[in-house]
Amino acid sequence: MIALEGVEKRYGERSALGPLSLEIPTGRRVAIVGPSGCGKSTLLRIVLGLVSPDRGSVTVAGKPMRADAKRLIRRQIGYVVQDGGLFPHLTAEGNVALVARHLGWDDGRVHARLDDLATMTGLDREALARWPVQLSGGQRQRVGVMRALMLDPDVLLLDEPLGALDAITRTRLQGELAALFRTLNKTVILVTHDIAEAARLAEETIVMRDGLIVQRGAVDAMARAPANAFVAELLGRGAT
Repeated sequence: MIALEGVEKRYGERSALGPLSLEIPTGRRVAIVGPSGCGKSTLLRIVLGLVSPDRGSVTVAGKPMRADAKRLIRRQIGYVVQDGGLFPHLTAEGNVALVARHLGWDDGRVHARLDDLATMTGLDREALARWPVQLSGGQRQRVGVMRALMLDPDVLLLDEPLGALDAITRTRLQGELAALFRTLNKTVILVTHDIAEAARLAEETIVMRDGLIVQRGAVDAMARAPANAFVAELLGRGAT
């Protein structure tokens, strides 16, 4: 389970998040939607330990997110960002295997895992020898997903993972990710501006505004009974 209790984050005089409390059960697929600047990505980075809250506590799989435990906890979390977020000076394979090699995995174990992940994500194995600049947007995103899954983490965090893709590629990858998530049975938190994407990839959606949670539930249920006019408008036109 992922649990945030009384979490707040400020940047100067501006409140970026909270105060809010949130629990996400193990194995649950959750999307977070809302307008730009509502705190979606800040929440995700706090869960990952990249940003420390000013107040409140964060727990991942029963472990408090403290300074002395962040490195260990992060190894249980896969993180996917827009366009893959690949290091340009490493090949696709180098990007995917970077942390595993740092942890001392031998070549046999690395290559076996790469083969499994390439099959899992539908990536041509030959593409792993290319540099990121030589890959298409869809390939870079698949490599980003492979890198996040390399250590077989318990949790996947995705921050606008398909936002930079064209509509056709995005739709295809949405379907592939939805099938992958169902197969893996991992805890998934997806940040997106796209209501349809949230409905397709997640079991539950959290609507945020001004750093706070406004409503959570299935998209169709919230559309039938929105908490307020903001949620009704957001679900009616899609997040922007």
